[in-house]
Amino acid sequence: MNIPFEIKNFIKLYEESFKENWELPALSNYGSAPQTYGEMAEEIAKIHMLFQDLGIKQGDKIALCGKDSATWVKVFMATVTYGAIIVPILADFNPVDVTHIVNHSEAYLLFVSDHIWEHMEPDKLLNVKGVISIESNIPLHEVPEIELSRNLRLLKRRFKRKYPDGFSPKDIIYADRDNEEVIEINYTSGTTGFSKGVMLTGANLSGNVCFGIYAKLFIRGSHTLSFLPLAHAYGCAFDLLTPLAQGVHVYILGKIPSPRVLLKALSDVRPKLVICVPLILEKIYKNQILPMISKGAVRWTLTVPFLDNLIYSKIRKKLIDAFGGNFSQVIVGGAALNHEVEEFLHKIKFPFTVGYGMTECGPLISYAPWNEFVLGSCGKTIPDMESKVISDDPENIPGEICVKGVNRMKGYFKNQEATDAVIDPEGWLHTGDMGTRNKDGVLFLRGRNKTMILSASGQNIYPEEIEAKLNNMPFVAESLVIDHDGKLVALVYPDYDAMDKMGIALSDMDVTMENTRKELNKIVAPYEQVAKIVLMPNEFEKTPKKSIKRFLYTQNPVK
Repeated sequence: MNIPFEIKNFIKLYEESFKENWELPALSNYGSAPQTYGEMAEEIAKIHMLFQDLGIKQGDKIALCGKDSATWVKVFMATVTYGAIIVPILADFNPVDVTHIVNHSEAYLLFVSDHIWEHMEPDKLLNVKGVISIESNIPLHEVPEIELSRNLRLLKRRFKRKYPDGFSPKDIIYADRDNEEVIEINYTSGTTGFSKGVMLTGANLSGNVCFGIYAKLFIRGSHTLSFLPLAHAYGCAFDLLTPLAQGVHVYILGKIPSPRVLLKALSDVRPKLVICVPLILEKIYKNQILPMISKGAVRWTLTVPFLDNLIYSKIRKKLIDAFGGNFSQVIVGGAALNHEVEEFLHKIKFPFTVGYGMTECGPLISYAPWNEFVLGSCGKTIPDMESKVISDDPENIPGEICVKGVNRMKGYFKNQEATDAVIDPEGWLHTGDMGTRNKDGVLFLRGRNKTMILSASGQNIYPEEIEAKLNNMPFVAESLVIDHDGKLVALVYPDYDAMDKMGIALSDMDVTMENTRKELNKIVAPYEQVAKIVLMPNEFEKTPKKSIKRFLYTQNPVK
């Protein structure tokens, strides 16, 4: 494979960046004053000294679980640049799962938010020698032999003694670890009900970062807003690792990115690049754009040549301003983007693109800049990766997408059976995603292999495609299409707010949803016809990435 850019040593990327960008702003909690790269490097050096005092060696595991913050970032960067292995844990995991991951990963030390620690049981932590609060930096739990409290108390004094003339760029000397060594164990939050520890090497992470640099996603001295979970591979790679390797100022939102909160922050920060998940664009489309273009006068105007372009340009400007007005493009990833939303954004020439990846590739597999994006695709296989589709006709007949290359994980931690199940003897990672691939390496996703339904007539049905259409219909908040006794059934959680606004009573719900089912069946294939809609009393349970936990619903009979 001829890669057009150099895959650098992952740790040395940051040794060089922190020296070169010493004076530039590096990190801010949104709404707070920034720290420069030099100030961040000094805080990292203090954490390195603490690790040394606690007897932590290269290759030891450090677990990190808490709300995204500048401190979270410094613990992450300190761990990897020390040569230890970081185990980031999504703050949305329940305390039992957090404890399981900490134990399974064999973590030596745990940095945790106070509100998560409150619900954990210290005596169930099997390997951990000490627990430190992310918010207050005080010890929450320790075994006597490491003297965590004492080492924390003496840290500032020892640091001043070691650097009497102050900490400077020449003092930044990070661990010398081979790129093939494991840097991170990232526990997946998939929809299959089982969390596995993905072992990502320096090469895996550097492959993502160096591609980001090659693709010119960021410019030195610019700024970005980080609002995706940093414990997740997508947010970590492109909201954190790539910017910090290039002298970019990272603002950490640190709160739930509701549309109101997010749009205010985007307006304030005016980032150069926006990394987001489909849900954000889909909500803006359904709640703001769709009502606007459905109004009588506007709907009529959109049928008139030339006038439609005027309306579309106004909507595009409104959207661009909403995202801060300073970005080069919006990159959508983490899940498939609703086709109707995608087509509309493409029609109005909004600068967006859709990428594809998975935790097991840290995460990137395919991407194309917005002006080269092919509608309906998820980008072109990136230069340091290869892809293939297991199909007799890969361009037209969907098959499982398989990938290999620099970004492909080493395997699942302490789970050779699961590793062998997804990585074949030739090194191909079987993604479990179904799709097609053209001769240029552009990938088109259809759905998950595990969710595909085989109809009575032998047709392959991808429920995600039906759900995308159903979710755009009035009064549907979210849905899940399942097979029940050979028929397709849609589980629907209604959009109660929309119903209230339209004055639709709960007693009319069944009639409303039956009309929705009939409208849906007009726009899907004959073999995709939904036989019944079953109303759900509550929102679907989701993973921290906000994907519905399908296994909870597909395994239960419909009543």
